[in-house]
Amino acid sequence: MHKYITAIVLGLVSTLVTAQEIEQKIYQKTTDDFMPAICKVNYAMEIRNNQSGEMTRRNATAIGLIVSESGIVMTHGHMHLDNRKPLSIKIKIGSGDDEKEYEAVALKKPDDVNIFFLQIESDDEDEKFPYLTFKADETSKIGEPLLSVGLLGPALDYEPGIQAHRIGAIIDDPRLTYCLDRPISFGYIGGPAINQAGDIVGVLGFELTSAEGGDIYTRSGQPMMFQTDLFKKYIDTPPSKESLNGDSDDAWLGVFTQPLTEDFAEYWDLPNEGGVIVSTVIAGSPAQRSGLKSGDVIMSFNERRVTAKQPQDINAFTKMVRESPLEEPLPLKLYREGKPVDIALTLTKRPKAGKDANEFEDKIFGITARELTTDVRIGLNLADDVEGVIIRAVKSGSPAAVGRLRPNFIVMQFGGHEVKNLEDFQAAVDAVSKEKPEEITVFCRVGANTAFFRMQPRWND
Repeated sequence: MHKYITAIVLGLVSTLVTAQEIEQKIYQKTTDDFMPAICKVNYAMEIRNNQSGEMTRRNATAIGLIVSESGIVMTHGHMHLDNRKPLSIKIKIGSGDDEKEYEAVALKKPDDVNIFFLQIESDDEDEKFPYLTFKADETSKIGEPLLSVGLLGPALDYEPGIQAHRIGAIIDDPRLTYCLDRPISFGYIGGPAINQAGDIVGVLGFELTSAEGGDIYTRSGQPMMFQTDLFKKYIDTPPSKESLNGDSDDAWLGVFTQPLTEDFAEYWDLPNEGGVIVSTVIAGSPAQRSGLKSGDVIMSFNERRVTAKQPQDINAFTKMVRESPLEEPLPLKLYREGKPVDIALTLTKRPKAGKDANEFEDKIFGITARELTTDVRIGLNLADDVEGVIIRAVKSGSPAAVGRLRPNFIVMQFGGHEVKNLEDFQAAVDAVSKEKPEEITVFCRVGANTAFFRMQPRWND
C-alpha cells in the first residue's frame, strides 16, 4: 500500500494547491504515519424502497479510520440511513501479504454529524490497533489548503490515494461549518482532513438532506470538513452496540415555530428585534406542561435573546433548546396577546425518533413493523388516541404484498387480534401462525381513512 501511495503522491498535487503550500514532508507524513490506521470497509448494503417497501442488496466499499487502539472505526454516515443498513461488515487493514481482514459490527450513528462508527471484532482480545489522533483546530481560514486520503475507484481496486482541497467558505450559524472549494470524490468521503502542519483536524463529508434524516444542521449538497470538535466526544466515549437504537440526550421543548418577521412585529405592535412565534404546541410536551400557547412570541430563552427574523434563523433557536440543561426550571420571556409574560419551563429528553424505534420483522407474512413514535405521529397527523404499529417495509411477493399492504399503513388489528403496540403485533403474528387460518384480515389506518385488507398465507411454504 505504501509504495503505491508514494507513486500516487507524485502525480496528485492539485492544480488548486501547489507543492509549495503543502510541503512534500506532509505528503510523506500522511503516507508513513497515517496510512497504517486507514482501512477499507467492505459491506453489503440493504436498501429499502420507501414507496414499495421492497428490499434490495448491493455490495459497497468505503474508507474507514481507526480511531482507538481497541478497534473503533469511523466512516461516512451515508452507510447507515433510515432506509439503508450495512450487513456483513468486513474491515481490511494493511496491504499485500500483511493485509488482514476482520469482522465488524455497527455502533451508534450520531444525530448531529453525518458519520458512523463500527467496532472491529478480533479473536485476540488483547490486540492493539494503530489509530489516528485528531487535533481540535478552529483557526482554519478561507483559502487554507488541506490534504485528504481516500479510496480510488473499482478500476484501481480501491487503492488509497491523496487529494488536495481548500477551505472555500466558513459559516458560523447555526454552528461553525467549513465548506470546501470543490467536489469530493465518493471514495474520499469520510477521509481525514490534514492541514499544513500535518495535523488531522477533521474528516471530509456531506450533511444529510431532510429526506435522509438531516435536521437543524443540514446544509446538504455542499462538500465540507467536519472539524474535530464535532465528533471528538464520540471518540473519547466510544458508542456501544446497544446505543444504536435509543432516545437522544438532546433537550426537547415540543413546539413548531416560525420567525417573528418585521411584518408580524408591526402587525402585533411588538419590538422589531426578532423572536420565535409558537405556531403549534405538541400534546404532552414540556411546552404544553409549562403553559405555552399557540400565538405566544418567545423573546428570551434561558436568559438568552431570541432574534429570529428569517426562516433560517429558527435553526439557531432549535440548537439553543437542544443544548439546554434537562430537568431544571428555565426562565422564558414572551409576549402573549401583546403583553409581556414570564414563565418557567423544564425540558426533558427528546422522545425516541422513528429511525431509532424498535421494530419486528415478521418472516411469515412479510411485514416489518415499527412502534409509533412522536415524530411519526406528527408527520402523519395522528391523534393521540390512535394506537397500533406502522408498517416500515413489505417483502416483495409476500402475502402482505399480495394483500396490498404498504409502508406507512398503521396496523390496528391483525387476524382478529387487537394491536396497540409492537408487543401486541408480535403476539398477534404468533397466535395467527398457530391457528393457520385460510384467510386473515388486517385492519389498518391509511391516511385519514381506515380499511380492511385480506391476506391468504401459504402455510405449506
